[in-house]
Amino acid sequence: MADTTGDRYPRPPVSAAEAEWVWRLLSVQALEEGATPETVRLAVVVGLARAGGARYGGLLRCTVGALDLDAGWVTLEHGKHRVPRRHGLDRGTVLVLRRWLLVRQELCAELEGSVPNALLLTVHHTHDHGVTVAAGLPITRQGLVLSWRRFAHRTNARYAARRPPLPTRFEQVRRAWDT
Repeated sequence: MADTTGDRYPRPPVSAAEAEWVWRLLSVQALEEGATPETVRLAVVVGLARAGGARYGGLLRCTVGALDLDAGWVTLEHGKHRVPRRHGLDRGTVLVLRRWLLVRQELCAELEGSVPNALLLTVHHTHDHGVTVAAGLPITRQGLVLSWRRFAHRTNARYAARRPPLPTRFEQVRRAWDT
């Protein structure tokens, strides 16, 4: 019988240096003039994972009210029991979050009704299981998965043969900060 332990989870995390490189790349791109909303949102995802080890579930449950950017903290719910924990935010993460809140406001400008309380929103019209979802609505887990994969593929193509390839699963980057 063949040994398949290398094919199963947990897949190895990237190194701490590689995870920090991802954060620096995204945070700089997010603050540049003309940054795409998807890049800014992905920088927020990476910044919150870096600050508190947030998984997709915790990120999807995070609300605007969970932020206190003046004090420099965020409250994230962890695990299946949704245990709230307060995490400090560094200056770079606060800057990226402030930028995202401006982008988020623009995304919600054309929505009818009340503005969603979710921190992470869709950045363009998309389809979820055959249903058209307007920009500015809460993003799904699948939306976050696809957003990270697009970033990983673009980055791997751009830095081919100069850097190790990024994994297409965000979990492998998140776990570098979770240790």
